Amino acid sequence: MKKLVIIICAIFTLASLSSAYAESSDLGQRIENRFDRKGDRIEHRLDQKGDRIEHRLDVKGDRINERLDRKADLAKAHGKNGLAAKLDRRGNLIDQRLDIKGNRLNNRMDRKGDRIDHVMDRKGERLHRRVDRRK
Repeated sequence: MKKLVIIICAIFTLASLSSAYAESSDLGQRIENRFDRKGDRIEHRLDQKGDRIEHRLDVKGDRINERLDRKADLAKAHGKNGLAAKLDRRGNLIDQRLDIKGNRLNNRMDRKGDRIDHVMDRKGERLHRRVDRRK
């Protein structure tokens, strides 16, 4: 009878340890998932911000180019072809510079988002391993 009681106690102990292990493993996975999701959200926000900045610079470049085009047309109408050509070149140069700047900023935001996402992933994995080691 004592052996039966000891065996039953051992089974219950193993069952509770197994349950605790499973809960601990679930906790580690939940922590890792939370960091993964957080990193993804940050990366997504930075991507959106980079896109908005690039769009604003495009709009600004278009406005500047339109104003210079109107001035160039006015200069042509008054027979000042040299000034008109100069205004056209200046408009194109400004537009190109703003495009380059927008692309650089967008790329920088993308890289920053990628780095943050990567760091969050690694942090989640490390915490998951720590929880697993404590079992």
